[in-house]
Amino acid sequence: MTAARVRIQTQDFDLKLETQALHAQDGGVGAVASFLGTVRGGPHDVQLLELEHYPGMTEAAIEAMIDAAHARFDILGARVVHRVGPLRPTDNIVLVLVSSRHRHAAFQACEFLMDYLKTQAPFWKKEHGPEGARWVDAREADDAALRRWGLASDNARVGQPAPQA
Repeated sequence: MTAARVRIQTQDFDLKLETQALHAQDGGVGAVASFLGTVRGGPHDVQLLELEHYPGMTEAAIEAMIDAAHARFDILGARVVHRVGPLRPTDNIVLVLVSSRHRHAAFQACEFLMDYLKTQAPFWKKEHGPEGARWVDAREADDAALRRWGLASDNARVGQPAPQA
């Protein structure tokens, strides 16, 4: 049985078990690159992060991202596990794993998937901190990260006037 490439869930995940499952899918794996995102903590940071998604749409969008990574890079497999619901500082949020024969492709595809996730995946984030709650807006830096892969995103400009040429 092949493990799902994408999972959206409320419960935590185990990095070791997820890595083993990806590695077991292909005996030619020579590298597994990973990104583990967690909720930042601290006296002036997030006290609670609420993540929402659109079931079905979110998984399909991430599956398409993985397909795009396969088309661009010489990778053997990829997995994305993303949590939703209320999360506290130090909680795991997202895990991206990519396997390949060699490290370079795994690193590139992992970074590509994270840049894509930050701009294209349909998630909504609400941060609760010392000043109250606020919805997290798209950031220009995330759009710029995606542009370096030759992909356009203007999420940070939604509702704002377009820059003048």
